[in-house]
Amino acid sequence: MSLFLKTSQNSHFIEHHNYYYNDVAQECDVPEIPKPILFLQNEEAVCFEINVLTRKVYTNYYIGVDWITNKKAIFVEPKLNNNSKEQTDCLKMLFSALKHQEVAKHTDDLFEIKWDKTPIAISQQQDLLTPFLVVQYLRLVKEIVRKGLKKSFYKVESNLNAKVKGKVLVSQTIKHNLVKNKTIHTYCNYEELGFNNLENRLLKKALVFIQRYLPNIKNLQNEKYTTNIFNYINPAFEFVSDEVSLHDVKYTKTNVFYKEYEEAIRLAKLILKRFGYNISNTQQKTITTPPFWIDMSKLFELYVYGLLKDIYGNELLYGAKEANLNYGLPDYLITKEGEKCILDAKYKTLYNSDGKYDIDNIRQLSAYARDEKAFSKLGIKEKNVIIDCTIIYPLNIQNSNLDFKIDLKLSEDVGSFVQFKKIGIPIPVIKINNR
Repeated sequence: MSLFLKTSQNSHFIEHHNYYYNDVAQECDVPEIPKPILFLQNEEAVCFEINVLTRKVYTNYYIGVDWITNKKAIFVEPKLNNNSKEQTDCLKMLFSALKHQEVAKHTDDLFEIKWDKTPIAISQQQDLLTPFLVVQYLRLVKEIVRKGLKKSFYKVESNLNAKVKGKVLVSQTIKHNLVKNKTIHTYCNYEELGFNNLENRLLKKALVFIQRYLPNIKNLQNEKYTTNIFNYINPAFEFVSDEVSLHDVKYTKTNVFYKEYEEAIRLAKLILKRFGYNISNTQQKTITTPPFWIDMSKLFELYVYGLLKDIYGNELLYGAKEANLNYGLPDYLITKEGEKCILDAKYKTLYNSDGKYDIDNIRQLSAYARDEKAFSKLGIKEKNVIIDCTIIYPLNIQNSNLDFKIDLKLSEDVGSFVQFKKIGIPIPVIKINNR
């Protein structure tokens, strides 16, 4: 019997879809209706739910694997996947966004890992979590190398010849020197200032694991991104050891003056924990993973942010510190003269159809456009004007164009609303060879 709960037609579920519970394969039936699975314990963010009354299965904007009962798991894949021909390339979406350093500050709530739950056996192709950790980690380490590795004091044990430094290690000196008639040698413990400190050794150890792991990812092994980034960062770690004890890994502390290290060390620990601190686990085709969820709506939002940042640079405002208004938080504000507008990324295929829209989205952006703070941030002095609003949505997957550059001049009207536009953007895909 299969480990995964299925529909009658597929061995997986699709994000943001509804299924009738009677359509779930009988051999994989569950005895009782389980509790909803929440994202980051948020009652309003439901990843997977079976309605007690209607017995309808409901999935939201989250992909991943998790336990639905003690014996049955679920696998939820991206909704834009085109059966077995094309699959959404979530990594390329993340690549595109992480070209900009600012994006890394907004990825904290992009995914959730449930380390306390029993691991689930999946194929490498179903492992969406590890590539996400790897891509974010490489991008962050590249930034650390660009600024320069951290120097600090670290403890060294060495068998010194004809000199003493720091603390003499009596037992080692007797065992390795005196009993062997090496009377002028002394084992000492002392501190040195350099790059071979605990933090850098931890980063190096994670890089060693990643290099062994990358060839197993079909859409990453030939990526110029990873090749170029390793060519860039490897020389900086040439004289850094990868010897770090598990105790040191678990209790590493970071210096407040090197803020980039804090997130990099957190990700390094997650990557090492993901592989169980055993490098041989990077080569397996069938792996075990802790239950995890990835917020595709957030990923799409960051992907759009990267595309807009390519065009507008510092004339684009994003996030609570930049775009927050008195009564809401639009995704993006463009302050460029002649193109000032409010934009929201909506991860909905609904907008691919002519004449269709979600009225709640219209109301939401319309409210933003009437907030006094929006006028202030956009530098619009006249209060009697209508601020342009644009919804950005994903095009159907077969329209994908990897060389896409966003051009708001190509926006289309939405319904009969004044100065309200929409524009679709292509989503990167992986071509699946079934031969």
